[in-house]
Amino acid sequence: MEENFKKYSILKDHNVSRETLIDFENFVSMLVKKNEEINLISKETAKENQIRDRHIIDSAQIIDLIDLNSMNVTDIGTGGGMPGIIISIMAKNMKNNVKVNLYEKSHHKSSFLRKVSRELKLNTEVIKKNIFEEQNIESGTIIARAFKPLPVVLDLVLRNFKSYKNLILFMGKNGEQTLEETLNYWNFDFEKKKSITSENSFLLNIKNIKKKIIN
Repeated sequence: MEENFKKYSILKDHNVSRETLIDFENFVSMLVKKNEEINLISKETAKENQIRDRHIIDSAQIIDLIDLNSMNVTDIGTGGGMPGIIISIMAKNMKNNVKVNLYEKSHHKSSFLRKVSRELKLNTEVIKKNIFEEQNIESGTIIARAFKPLPVVLDLVLRNFKSYKNLILFMGKNGEQTLEETLNYWNFDFEKKKSITSENSFLLNIKNIKKKIIN
């Protein structure tokens, strides 16, 4: 366990306690076991070391961008629990009561997320619905990782959310080009933050989304 804890040292500036690391490791174990039955994460990243770097640490780095003073945070397509479960683990161990809403339309993945939440005593609500069919959603921070292309997510937030504080997205190696192309059709305030897990990736913190009127 101690050797595994050292692998999280990259998160030293992100308010990560020993209790948080224990929960991370328990989650890794559950993820590895369940991934043998259903496809929660890709087989290439399903080894424990890969999970820590590619999924746990990558998800955890957004904690400083989340409005933890809100009633809730919404993960709009959580899949195997990234980043929503990770953020819920961190909030719990920071003694913060924010609820993390986890949207996942798959029955099997939703069942897994509920089990994780029970065993780790997380303040989550697993919502087994297609978020594109939901309306008038109210949220603090909205989060999404490896979900849908940027324009699709922007359209979803604009159409389906009644209120929100900010939107955090993980942008990959083509992120700069995607952002540039998207700004031809959308207006929004944004900040970029370099990823701590990948040279070619960055985080996008978005507010005030509006669609441009194209003549």
